[in-house]
Amino acid sequence: MPLILQIISMCLLGGLLSLFAAAFVMFGISKRWLPYAVSFSTGVLLATSMLHLLPEALGSGLTPDEAFPVLLVGILGFFALEKLALWRHAHNHRAQAASDLDSGQGLSGHHPIDSGPVSILIGDGFHNFTDGILIAAAFLTDPALGWATTIAVIAHEIPQEAGDFAILLAAGWGHRRALFWNAVSSLASVFGGLAGYVALEHTQDWIPYIVIVAAASFLYIAIADLLPRLKSEWRGVGWHGLLLAAGIAISLL
Repeated sequence: MPLILQIISMCLLGGLLSLFAAAFVMFGISKRWLPYAVSFSTGVLLATSMLHLLPEALGSGLTPDEAFPVLLVGILGFFALEKLALWRHAHNHRAQAASDLDSGQGLSGHHPIDSGPVSILIGDGFHNFTDGILIAAAFLTDPALGWATTIAVIAHEIPQEAGDFAILLAAGWGHRRALFWNAVSSLASVFGGLAGYVALEHTQDWIPYIVIVAAASFLYIAIADLLPRLKSEWRGVGWHGLLLAAGIAISLL
């Protein structure tokens, strides 16, 4: 299969799988299982960034003096984008929405959540577009690395998309409307993959730097967003540890 079709297929598959997996979590099973998905995602993200992406970038010829400043700028850049609400929406809003949704307050109208559903969808669209670029860069480096990156994207999108559903439902959106517009937002990854392929196909020298940015993205999500959520989870600690290890093992395989 041509590389461009692999990139488009994986961007599309990643977006749709994460979307419907999140919908299943939100609509099909108790949301008390969501923290376990966060543990698995954390393991995948940490292992993919530190055991695949960074070694690949360094193996491509970049020296540590060239690679690690890019990693530092990348992490700080994603922090700045999050503060500007352009990349991810703050998780405390998602947690509040899920709590109100569980109690029925968000849907009853007694305690509405001013969480800006449209701004959330725009921010997630930008985030998904970025994921598409990172997937394209990984495939242009090595198809095996592209698969690993796609798995990591799917893993971290599940708890994120589930939180988005919680916000949209708590704001009064219906299930179908929330699912449809989240699907539209997820398609941004396909456009990101196309843009990444076109921009990087003839500028191979930039690819190792984009791979480092991908590592920065995964590290930032794991350390700034996911691990702090797990610090407050005391129930099922053994399962959290097991699923964290499972995420690392999946990434290694």
